[in-house]
Amino acid sequence: MKSKILITGGAGFIGYHLAKRLVGQGNEVVLADNFFRSERDADLLALLEKPNIKLVEADLTNPVSWGGLGTGYDYVYHLVGINGFRQFMERPHEVLRIGISATLNILKWFHSQNNKSGAKILFASTNEVFLGAQEAFGKLPVPTPEQVPLVIADPYNPRWSYAATKLIGELFVIHYAAQYGLRALIVRPHNFYGPRAGYDHVIPEFSLRIADRIDPFPIYGTDDTRTFCYIADAVRAMRLLMDSTKTDGSPIETVHIGDREEVTMQELAEELFGVGGWKPKAMDIHPAPSGSVKRRLADISKLQRLTGWKPEVSLAEGLRRTYEWYVKNPLKK
Repeated sequence: MKSKILITGGAGFIGYHLAKRLVGQGNEVVLADNFFRSERDADLLALLEKPNIKLVEADLTNPVSWGGLGTGYDYVYHLVGINGFRQFMERPHEVLRIGISATLNILKWFHSQNNKSGAKILFASTNEVFLGAQEAFGKLPVPTPEQVPLVIADPYNPRWSYAATKLIGELFVIHYAAQYGLRALIVRPHNFYGPRAGYDHVIPEFSLRIADRIDPFPIYGTDDTRTFCYIADAVRAMRLLMDSTKTDGSPIETVHIGDREEVTMQELAEELFGVGGWKPKAMDIHPAPSGSVKRRLADISKLQRLTGWKPEVSLAEGLRRTYEWYVKNPLKK
């Protein structure tokens, strides 16, 4: 059955790929974005040519803006957030303001104005909400399940500004849903990657350094491990979770979305050297940034139990697709 769907932060990385999937399935999709970081690039403009999608430019931190989005949505995906390590460090006050105020506004709007019976809302959180526990206490179960302490290790470190917005957002969603009987769901993305993911994350940065033949090749935290979930697999998981009646319980579900193929930063670089057909003569090794955790691996058993989801795109194939996109779309200088 076709649905009416709102995606906030819809011009961003996850929003664009989610919208592309939903539009391709024949749904009526509305994107809301203020272009704080997103761009009207060729990919987005091509998507907006489809008859069943429209874009509303709006500042979702302003409650007045919500009046221009309409109502009657079956599904709402709330993806608003200022992501990227550089953003956390340089503009933590804006990261906090935008993330928290937009989440509070959407919950008020969803409860009081979105008059569609049975409507459901998804809040996109982050694995950052629990990584502070690793820094503060030095111990987390790995793979990490959903039920672990959510910790801001050091409120004076701007690195945790994004995590704080998502931690507070999770609390808002949980308790709004309980108070008003909302159909709601929290997901925690774990290192989604792919084309159009911005330029200040590790895979885009590695890809562009390889394309530019940077030698010596800088790597930070060579032995740190991560898993990477290709964006097409990620948005498919989000859609399956929203469609499932198994995620309609009370209290609401929190679900990790990620992959299980764990690689070090050194191994990731080696994979991309193979994709790019080039290898540097020397490596420029640096320690991991302050606040970075040694190992990230999500327990995705709940996601698989609820939906039967499995990743379909291998790391090798996902890196190839991503590298090719960044070679064609280098950072404008």
